[in-house]
Amino acid sequence: MTIAFIGLGNMGAPMAHNLLKAGQSIVVFDLNKAAVDELVKAGATAATSPRDAAGKADQAVITMLPAGAHVKAVYEGDDGVLAGVAPGVPLVDSSTIDLLTARHVIETAGAQGNPMADAPVSGGTGGAQAGTLTFMVGADGNLFETLRPILQHMGKNIVHCGGAGTGQIAKMCNNMLLAIQMAGVSEAMALGVKLGMDPKVLAGIINTSSGRCWSSDTYNPWPGVMENVPAARGYTGGFGTALMLKDLGLATEAAKQAGQPVMMGGAAHQLYQWFAANGHSGEDFSAIVKLYSQQD
Repeated sequence: MTIAFIGLGNMGAPMAHNLLKAGQSIVVFDLNKAAVDELVKAGATAATSPRDAAGKADQAVITMLPAGAHVKAVYEGDDGVLAGVAPGVPLVDSSTIDLLTARHVIETAGAQGNPMADAPVSGGTGGAQAGTLTFMVGADGNLFETLRPILQHMGKNIVHCGGAGTGQIAKMCNNMLLAIQMAGVSEAMALGVKLGMDPKVLAGIINTSSGRCWSSDTYNPWPGVMENVPAARGYTGGFGTALMLKDLGLATEAAKQAGQPVMMGGAAHQLYQWFAANGHSGEDFSAIVKLYSQQD
């Protein structure tokens, strides 16, 4: 049984490695030849195109791609997945993309006999490497049960969110809230320090009080408060500002289409848009604290 894995970026490559570590047979494709070569050294087989990769898969096809345009091209292009995959082989897209594109590709795949799930992830590059990702899966119940054993090789929490597209909905809502939280923690930390509070003491109080959240107790943005977080290494690594801006754009666009107000989400979107436009797009999203402090 063979799994095709397409998209070997910062998330996809370690996910594919974890499939190999679990003893799975995989065929891989990416435009980055070096990324493909690394997987081949680890035991994967290289494909020449998405179509070629999908044609060699009989267990599943998994994709991890940057944006909706890439997903549409990889699946629906002349040399794409749908042109090569055999009928009945399940498809899984773990990219974080817009809801309309996700549902369109799922519908197109289903029409030719390939059940497809959207399964974006949470946990970042660290979770991808450790195999502890959370998969938010949009699929019918039977497809979810078929895919669960495969996804468990790459993730710790495999969550059935509902039907097609609900994985993307869960991901965009979660990340919108994460951005709001990080901006709020940054404001609170900056205010406390400005008023003379020791940042470690302040963080400790927040983390044992009602203001506690993941952005404060696990990923605190203030330098010197925590080790092994981007704030401790000049905001390198982690989840980039550009990626957070992309996810906030997906959330605010979906809210616009649904006629649902997202005032705090919209404010976070504008904060990150300004931050990225002023030279910080390559930094971790927790660097948003620089808006409130004297850091360069």
